[in-house]
Amino acid sequence: MTRISGIITIGVVVITIAGAALLAGNLIMKKNSLPVLGEPGHTAGPFSFVDQDSKTITLNDVNGKVTVAEYFFTTCPGICPVMNKNLTKVYEQYKDRTDFAILSHTVNPEKDSVPVMAAYATRFKAHTPQWEFLTGDKYALYKAAREDYLLAVADSSASSIDEDFIHTEFVALLDKQRRIRGFYDATDAKKVDQLITDIKKLLKE
Repeated sequence: MTRISGIITIGVVVITIAGAALLAGNLIMKKNSLPVLGEPGHTAGPFSFVDQDSKTITLNDVNGKVTVAEYFFTTCPGICPVMNKNLTKVYEQYKDRTDFAILSHTVNPEKDSVPVMAAYATRFKAHTPQWEFLTGDKYALYKAAREDYLLAVADSSASSIDEDFIHTEFVALLDKQRRIRGFYDATDAKKVDQLITDIKKLLKE
């Protein structure tokens, strides 16, 4: 083997090893990445609600952020307190991140006014902009739950928006492009731990 052919052979081997390492790395990243859920191309759309500080929150406030979308109501005696207690763990983990937010929407805006939401947020020591407790128009809130976050289906028994009611223990995880990347039972501590892990993955994307 001549010196030149030896150098060429070594170069080919190095390139082959580098290519294999890159392929393996891409496969590992793909294996560890979260799926994109919903119909192809689905993203959560624009919105306009009011938070516990009386500030209007829109799509511009969450663009480029990983977000968790929740639906609850302050007088709920069952799953809601459990959900928000568990989400406190998520908040504590990421409350110093400017690229993360929890969006907790009320399903009962008639009673969950801004002062009521502010008092409720204080109960969980939650502060904006990392944890937004949102109220507003009921139709818009429910439309976002069903069409944007895919957290509920239409209630065929409801004859009007006044009779319509959403109650779910699931929260949606969205990436910085507003794509849904997972659903989690927020009453289950283990699922919430998984949510915390998956948020970390999305923050790195």
